[in-house]
Amino acid sequence: MNYYNEIKNELINNEVYKRVKDYSKNRNELSTYYNVGKLLIEAQGGEDRARYGESLIKEYSNKLITEVGKKYNYKTLLKMRKFYLVFKNFSTLSRHLTWSHHCELLTFDNVDEINYYIKQTGDYNLSVRKLREKIKSKEFQR
Repeated sequence: MNYYNEIKNELINNEVYKRVKDYSKNRNELSTYYNVGKLLIEAQGGEDRARYGESLIKEYSNKLITEVGKKYNYKTLLKMRKFYLVFKNFSTLSRHLTWSHHCELLTFDNVDEINYYIKQTGDYNLSVRKLREKIKSKEFQR
């Protein structure tokens, strides 16, 4: 299995799909990034922290920047990888949250804290900025 080509195809399909203007764009983007994260883990041999994983992700990002676009840099691929690791145990992804919302939640290891902020964002239709403010004020810990 050529993991790089699978990752590249996922991202290219996502770029094409972004041209579609409807509600399902966000769902597709989250699904794509989740799948890319999963493929990165598999490419590393299924290990959460593969020894050569960092260099593999750097290699993939260098190719993807050239072939798909500059936004698929090393840092972004690491976020996708972490996105999969953090949310793989959730029954469904929070479809009402954007990728930017999810990136804010990737800073937490506590599942209860993640769930709290997901619920807050959904209940109050929080923008990323408002979510960031709630996180910064440590609202969950009060």
